[in-house]
Amino acid sequence: MTESGNTQSIVQEIIAALKDKPGALLPILHGVQNALGYIPAENIPDIATALNLSRAEVHGVISFYHYFRDTPPGKQTIHLCRAESCQAMGGRQLEEHVKSKLGIDFHETTADGKFSLEPVYCLGNCACSPAMQIGKEIYGRVTSDSFDATITNPEASA
Repeated sequence: MTESGNTQSIVQEIIAALKDKPGALLPILHGVQNALGYIPAENIPDIATALNLSRAEVHGVISFYHYFRDTPPGKQTIHLCRAESCQAMGGRQLEEHVKSKLGIDFHETTADGKFSLEPVYCLGNCACSPAMQIGKEIYGRVTSDSFDATITNPEASA
């Protein structure tokens, strides 16, 4: 089965399991994203048809919530904290450095597919601000230099 065919069958299974629930659109979108890492544009018509919605309505929900992705994520997702404590401790400067270093903005993926960048509004590491998370690892007191060292570490970019 092709990658596209496998994706189609996964989406169809999720739709079938959830379409009869009240307010099924969000559970279906979450299910698809949890299974695939994103919501493929070619599956929006299937979701819309199953719920008797327009494609525009489904796309509107996907684009409204920053959580949903319509492109595949990178191999690693960098969550950069934007909460007040991190902002007060140099988070904005770190954010500008990270975006410049990676050549992407929030909700985007590097051209090589290694990293996606997402904002997060507290990692619970306020005493060690600014903070970021890559995969399951949380980093504190992140500087431009420590960020650069972390993403060039083979474990972080694998």
